[in-house]
Amino acid sequence: MPVRFEAYDGSAAGPADADIRLELADPRGLAYIMTAPGDLGMARAYVSGDLLVHGVHPGDPYDAMTLLMNHLRFRKPTPAEALRLVRGLGLTHLKPPPPPPQEHLPRWRRVVEGVRHSLTRDAEVISHHYDVSNAFYRHVLGPSMAYTCAVFPKESASLEEAQAEKFDLVARKLDLQPGQRLLDVGCGWGGMVVHAAKEYGVKALGVTLSREQASWAKQAIDEAGVGDLVEVRHSDYRDVLETGFDAISSIGLTEHIGVRNYPAYFGFLHDHLKPEGRLLNHCITRPHNRPASTGAFIDRYVFPDGELTGSGTIITSAQDAGLEVQHEENLRHHYAMTLREWCANLVENWDACVAEVGEGTARVWGLYMAGSRLAFERNEIQLHQVLATRTTDDGSDGFPLRPTW
Repeated sequence: MPVRFEAYDGSAAGPADADIRLELADPRGLAYIMTAPGDLGMARAYVSGDLLVHGVHPGDPYDAMTLLMNHLRFRKPTPAEALRLVRGLGLTHLKPPPPPPQEHLPRWRRVVEGVRHSLTRDAEVISHHYDVSNAFYRHVLGPSMAYTCAVFPKESASLEEAQAEKFDLVARKLDLQPGQRLLDVGCGWGGMVVHAAKEYGVKALGVTLSREQASWAKQAIDEAGVGDLVEVRHSDYRDVLETGFDAISSIGLTEHIGVRNYPAYFGFLHDHLKPEGRLLNHCITRPHNRPASTGAFIDRYVFPDGELTGSGTIITSAQDAGLEVQHEENLRHHYAMTLREWCANLVENWDACVAEVGEGTARVWGLYMAGSRLAFERNEIQLHQVLATRTTDDGSDGFPLRPTW
């Protein structure tokens, strides 16, 4: 084995000089793993501090995850093996301990308590993820407060340079001009609307379901001196009544929409653009278009109700809503690099992050960001930008013969 396993009872397996050691610290960790096999039980034990990983920092366990992913193969035990394991480990460990406080309700409970992707339930799950702490996000994301894939103009570019390039690439693809109106759905902490106003003289409206994001964005708008051009609302994008926008940007929102709601989503965006207006949709995708689960850890701890599909489904839905797709681009490697930098920030600011949100939540973020980096590198997930226009009935799209960005 490439790693060493050690347990609280003194048992161990694997080389004693292994660089990475997994330590099961107490019986509760064993109960977590036995009662929730797979990534959920392991995550519960890790988040609660019952499963320790030595040889890596909890803010960036990438090296340990890479080693486990590349060199370990797990299989389900046969019924006889399972019975022998349970007898050996003890029936008392089959009583599930309470999950860590960072864990969200299971999906069936969410279904009972609210219709999936209703206005109320979307607001709740967005708050679960984004209303953690603005100070915490500032430590992890850096000054840009951009929680979406950056675009690195070169390998040596800093995270801040790459985030500025991302916002500018979106602006260039949208061909923003002074005096135009931009709608940014799921605007986060306001990075895109501030950039569009400051660099392009655009009048921008941003909407977010996160109260903490809206509060931060309003302060950022004032500090940038663009209060006369930019408004950010704590609101669902579906509540925007204004129409006739020259451009719409959607950066990291589609992951929260739900595939079944794509027709309504792209229909809304189409109807809120003026003729020849442009849409830039930027979101995480899968490398295929088959239905697939996000996994229990991601669903319970990171993005409740999140759902991913392939870029083909995104493009098809946009086209079916009457939009003409002009260009698409895969930024998969850029997101792996972005996550690398976020993990580095978490490691550097670990003590401050733990003081702000607690060690359990900080462990969740280190685990999910390092795991996501690995998934982007292995082409298990991708990041696509899709550029489309509201083309008129007579075929006018306002698009040049060749892209200008």
